[in-house]
Amino acid sequence: MVIQNKTITSVISKSIANKIITLEEALPLTENINETIDELCLAAASIRDTSKGNTITFSPKVFIPLTHLCRDYCGYCTFRKDPEDIRNLYMNPEEILKVVKSGEKLGCTEALFTLGERPELRFKEAQKWLTERGYKTTLEYLTAMCKLVIENSDLLPHANPGTMSKNELREIKKYNASAGLMLESTSSLLYQEGGPHEFAPSKRPIVRIKTMKNAGELNIPFTTGLLIGIGETLEDRIESLIEIRNLQNMYGNIQEVIIQNFRSKPNTPMSNIKDAETIDMLWTISVARLILGPDMNIQAPPNLSSDNFEIYLDAGINDWGGVSPLTIDFVNPEAPWPTLKSLKSKTELKGFNLKPRLPVYPEYFMTTTKFLSQDIMMKVKKISDSSGYVKGGIDKYVYK
Repeated sequence: MVIQNKTITSVISKSIANKIITLEEALPLTENINETIDELCLAAASIRDTSKGNTITFSPKVFIPLTHLCRDYCGYCTFRKDPEDIRNLYMNPEEILKVVKSGEKLGCTEALFTLGERPELRFKEAQKWLTERGYKTTLEYLTAMCKLVIENSDLLPHANPGTMSKNELREIKKYNASAGLMLESTSSLLYQEGGPHEFAPSKRPIVRIKTMKNAGELNIPFTTGLLIGIGETLEDRIESLIEIRNLQNMYGNIQEVIIQNFRSKPNTPMSNIKDAETIDMLWTISVARLILGPDMNIQAPPNLSSDNFEIYLDAGINDWGGVSPLTIDFVNPEAPWPTLKSLKSKTELKGFNLKPRLPVYPEYFMTTTKFLSQDIMMKVKKISDSSGYVKGGIDKYVYK
């Protein structure tokens, strides 16, 4: 590997040596990215290979949109609905178990719970629905539904409900193998007047970072990441990645970082904004690998770049995230998942082996009991193989 740019060479050398890259050292990476992108990708992929080898993972999942109600209004979101726009305010237990059982038959191991942020604080209809069923909050109902899945299936819940208090996370941990919250960005530009987060109080970086700290103190395997192309700068992305790295160095519980590209959706305030381009993804993924190091699991969603998603392997990712053989991506319904056969084929053409994983990565349960409760650990061991991946491997999905 021959690197021509001295600034990149210095950053790469420190990353390979697992040394901390400072903000000042990383900022020059924002210059002339069209000229340096090949070198960045080559270096990031090489660093990935030192720890991850030729294994690329994905999580076979079902997507459970517990409720589309949300107190926030983000400029790019079509997942969020008001009460008058939907027939059922929340999924009921029978609906959830129907999806879970169907997914179980297809070999899914993750039940991804996605929902809006604390809708009962905005909508009296949501509070009434919850109260009539004996719940005080949406998060209390979510916890009960995660328990339902644990007690009635082999699937492992992964909750992604927005910001959470320490007590709420403590309850979530009992019935989840992992949890998640996208940082999205630390940029102050995004919540200024006219920004995509102007009317989304839970998207303020300070409250999202607080949730991530709470999860770290409770040793919850945690997923976070960046949403790029929503008005932040390249410098903002670096600052966001360094914030994630600082949290990981402090708590050690961030199991994966998603680099997600913005896609414009009709009938939203950002419908006229251009989608994040491939070079934006390649640059951000490669810089994430340099900053976060060889051991971090870095993910890019394949359905959001259906024409060329395999190119992200060149930039240093080692995971495709959750892919469902059953349910759509309710956050991006216009973007269908690739078939598992296609995902396997394109991954192998790049020289990698595709492996299904659980919603908790092997390093968070194979050699430690720090992160999972005893009950969750028993479920994990039941459905994982001797390496910590899904028992039966990829062939049971692709060639069924």
